[in-house]
Amino acid sequence: MIIGQAPGRKVHDSGIPWQDASGDRLREWLGVDDAIFYDETRIGLVPMGFCYPGKGSSGDLPPREECAPNWHDKIFKAVGKVHLTILIGQYAQQYYLGDSARSSLTETVKSFDQYGPKVFPLPHPSPRNNIWLKKNPWFGKKLLPQLRKQVKELI
Repeated sequence: MIIGQAPGRKVHDSGIPWQDASGDRLREWLGVDDAIFYDETRIGLVPMGFCYPGKGSSGDLPPREECAPNWHDKIFKAVGKVHLTILIGQYAQQYYLGDSARSSLTETVKSFDQYGPKVFPLPHPSPRNNIWLKKNPWFGKKLLPQLRKQVKELI
């Protein structure tokens, strides 16, 4: 299960989740192609917000707060057993990790092995985060190989 933020304008307009540069990078991080990524029997895609929240001063606005509490439990009950949950961005991490989330997204992602083998917190794969990725080379060297290994075993 991949729990993201909310669709950006391009994805909102197309109606296809992660069909943008962020999705391309996410599929690369996971080591999967489009066919596997969009196979709903293998990967579930659930946003924290279900519509484009609008533009803010430094990117898109946060996901609408009512979406996750109103819909996530219903979705997860319909899906059944989830073998791996990937929490993308601070909104998903704060909502699902609660008090075990660290003081920053970087610290939460860096502590990925503390959340057990069934949960991976990730930064958003947006090109806007290229600077973050350059400042945190451990992400590609330490976290991504473990994530890809686990995804490959489940697929």
